[in-house]
Amino acid sequence: MIKKMIKIDIDKEKIEEALTRGVEQVLPSEDALKKLMQKRKIRVYLGIDPTGKLHLGHLAVLKKLRQFQDLGNETIVLIGDFTATIGDPTGKYTARKTLTHKQVLAYAKNYKQQIRKILDFSKSNVRFLHNEEWTNKLKPVDMLILASKFTVARLLERDMFQRRIKAGRDIHVHEFLYPIFQAYDSLTMDIDLEIGGSDQLFNMLAGRTLMKKMKNKEKFVLATKLLVDPTGKKMGKTEGNIINLDESPKEMFGKIMAWPDPLIITGFELCTDVAKEKIKEIAQKIKNKKLNPRDAKARLAKEIVKFYHGEKAAIGAQKEFDSIFKEKKLPTKIPKAKITDKSLNILNLLLKTKLVPSKSEAKRLILQKGVKIDGEVQTDWKKTVKIKKGQIVKVGKRKFVKLI
Repeated sequence: MIKKMIKIDIDKEKIEEALTRGVEQVLPSEDALKKLMQKRKIRVYLGIDPTGKLHLGHLAVLKKLRQFQDLGNETIVLIGDFTATIGDPTGKYTARKTLTHKQVLAYAKNYKQQIRKILDFSKSNVRFLHNEEWTNKLKPVDMLILASKFTVARLLERDMFQRRIKAGRDIHVHEFLYPIFQAYDSLTMDIDLEIGGSDQLFNMLAGRTLMKKMKNKEKFVLATKLLVDPTGKKMGKTEGNIINLDESPKEMFGKIMAWPDPLIITGFELCTDVAKEKIKEIAQKIKNKKLNPRDAKARLAKEIVKFYHGEKAAIGAQKEFDSIFKEKKLPTKIPKAKITDKSLNILNLLLKTKLVPSKSEAKRLILQKGVKIDGEVQTDWKKTVKIKKGQIVKVGKRKFVKLI
């Protein structure tokens, strides 16, 4: 009896953690979802549209899904291989470029392998599904029935559509259909709860509307906080500040160390297993200037790398970072580039070594004093560089190449 009571108390604590940590909103109410979870196991899903690589934003919501899995609930990772071909209009000032199903599947190729590091696929309570399986079977009459459950006025409420209207920009019909197709996912899978970033709230609530109207069933929505920079821009591929999950431990560590300080506490909350009490303590110490934000960020980087790549990789990544940035040493392993030319314009050199994607980017970096050759800062983008074997070319803080 005592063991049973202890287990109930532990489960209550875990449910509380799942419903509050890194959570911005639970609809229709946190209390109602808590009562349901204490009563029975639920079916919960997270949808991911493969429009690029998985990144730390995905890590945050996948960790949240893992919390629900650990509580014994049925968890579903839904790959939106149909919805990705439409393109989610959320937050977009112009329509997304449409993708073919082949392009979408290419993006999703390694998703399951990467997600295995976060969810426990050895358990029977996790499934990996694709919404193309059922959405492509819809007939015109089915679409009419689904569309009849929504109003144009409701769909036009979206802030990015309002901005487009004011700017005289187009809103395409297929963009209207996106939340309806996502809603159909919830209906098809008979979902109790959908998890997603707070930017997905409109789409997730569309599923709640459809479930109520067609199944008379309540669907809960849990919106997590977002990894956003100080300007409010989401950390992701669109903003160019992305950290992909397939980054090497050293790259991941270094990029996290480049985060602005205001992201530290949110990063701990969303992307690590550090206890909430400890996170509050770190926040307080930073506020009282008893802890250098750089040291807090180093711990954050180590925790994230450890979670995804393991402790050994995290220790190695930190040592490498300290060696380069504290002790001003070269990396232990430097990529090599074979250059046969005796001399090259510096822009061409940076392009040939693949340290930059374009000459314009090379020029920008040189003007910002972000390029070094053998430790010497380069300021002249018109300069001709004499090529020598063993030269070290450095771009930014973390990109190195050795000429051979």
